[in-house]
Amino acid sequence: QVQLVESGGGLVQPGGSLRLSCAASGFTFSTYAMSWYRQAPGKERELLAAIASTGGNTNYAASVKGRFTISRDNAKNTVYLQMNSLKPEDTAVYYCNAGYVLPIHRWGQGTQVTVSS
Repeated sequence: QVQLVESGGGLVQPGGSLRLSCAASGFTFSTYAMSWYRQAPGKERELLAAIASTGGNTNYAASVKGRFTISRDNAKNTVYLQMNSLKPEDTAVYYCNAGYVLPIHRWGQGTQVTVSS
């Protein structure tokens, strides 16, 4: 059974940083590209960043490029999202999933990120 468990969210001031983690199980993690998404209230889920199975290739949405960094540890079946220079508009629930462009598995519960002073 596939499980995606996101963690690391919280309340942070504008300009601050957070590091999100996503622990994956139930599939061969090292053979899948992984991605991070977010969904703000009243908005559609947005693809933010993707990383190839080996970590060699990454891709970012224009809204987060230069501020967010996706990485992975295949030994730990975990994908990370380092978020710097956070803005109020980054407030959303953040999710991970397998796949480079489209999500493959059922969504996890996500982790809430709130950027506010």
